[in-house]
Amino acid sequence: MSTAPLLGRGLVARRFSVDKEDVVFVKGVLEASEGLGALFAERGGELVIAAPESRAAELDEVLADLQRELGARLGPM
Repeated sequence: MSTAPLLGRGLVARRFSVDKEDVVFVKGVLEASEGLGALFAERGGELVIAAPESRAAELDEVLADLQRELGARLGPM
């Protein structure tokens, strides 16, 4: 999955893998976090989450919590 079209000036992206059954939960967490990030999925639970640079630390905290809770994996960009 290429993230090139997603990334513009002022955005960061994180590759995040969850079980496909958890995608809707992750989307709900992001939406409940006042627009923290936008979720893009190509197939199954392979996700790319884009967020404003100004919220990168907050996104990383949320993703770390999700890793612990769901056994998700944060991958290289």
